[in-house]
Amino acid sequence: MAERRGLEELMDLGAGRPAPEFVVELYRQAFRDFGARALWSRRPSAHPTIAQALVIAESLRRDGDMTTRPLAARIEEACRSAI
Repeated sequence: MAERRGLEELMDLGAGRPAPEFVVELYRQAFRDFGARALWSRRPSAHPTIAQALVIAESLRRDGDMTTRPLAARIEEACRSAI
């Protein structure tokens, strides 16, 4: 079985690559649903990259709570499938 790429490697691969629409929708949902609570130190991008979406997923895990983690996992999986 192939080893899954780490988050740092995914961010490097996704830097400068526009996020596909299904990732962008999850990215926007994160700000809409959890912006004030878990993403207070971030600003949304009008045209996020895959790397930016992964940063938001990490912020949801680190600065959020148990309610933010499922969305963080969905964003990360969507980014993995886009790379």
